[in-house]
Amino acid sequence: MKRTKFVEDLKGKSVAELNNDLVAAKKELFNLRFQNATNQLDNTSRIKEVRRNIARIQGAITEKANAAQ
Repeated sequence: MKRTKFVEDLKGKSVAELNNDLVAAKKELFNLRFQNATNQLDNTSRIKEVRRNIARIQGAITEKANAAQ
């Protein structure tokens, strides 16, 4: 349920908004990796979730680029 809502939200955004979300997700992933390396991260499954969200955002960007052509 949560995943489908996230994907629906992505479909409603413009490419510029998706790019901003992508940058924010990549920054979050960097911070999570840094916390994991210094043993400060409690919920390591968050890394997997953020990686999948990045892939979903990239997929939405590609979908919009192909639709524009």
